[in-house]
Amino acid sequence: MTEIERRYGRLGVEARATDDKRTLVGYAAVFNSDTTIGDYFIERIAPGAFSTAIGGDVLALVAHDYARVIGRTKSKTLRLSEDDRGLKVEIDVPNTTDGNDLWELVERGDVTGMSFGFRATKQEWDDTGEIPKRTVLEAELYEVTATAVPAYPDTTLAARSLEAARKELEKRAANDAAAKKRIAEKRARFEQRIRGIRQDAP
Repeated sequence: MTEIERRYGRLGVEARATDDKRTLVGYAAVFNSDTTIGDYFIERIAPGAFSTAIGGDVLALVAHDYARVIGRTKSKTLRLSEDDRGLKVEIDVPNTTDGNDLWELVERGDVTGMSFGFRATKQEWDDTGEIPKRTVLEAELYEVTATAVPAYPDTTLAARSLEAARKELEKRAANDAAAKKRIAEKRARFEQRIRGIRQDAP
């Protein structure tokens, strides 16, 4: 099963109404903005990370619930684009219970943030700091969501993503430790041979 990671933030969402439609506008992701993920690592999204994904079939949801669709790129009721700031989202809100409720909550200021569900397909890790840093270079994008919760979600799916990240970091640390041990052993053998050569020399 594909593990979908989710990110939340106070990225802002605003309501824009015209005579014939209501549109929610905001940013689901901001580029080059560091975020600490569950004390496991620091993450940033690189510019262009979604350039391929935004051409695919992406959903706009309520509370990351796939049974509560309020927009879709395939039907052009969800429009995605990248600019200098990040991943921009425009959702034409439907005249449904979920759509009307969400519109009311955004207008009241109860829902003020946006979120996105993704899977990193290309990434870089920097282990030189106290906390590893992950840069997402390319990602598959599954959904965007307007949200009232500006924190990492405590859900089973998100927990699996964090657990996978933790295991990867532990594996990398173990590999680094093993490599350092092999280098130290090789160096010790080399120094022992040098000492033996010096002792045998006239």
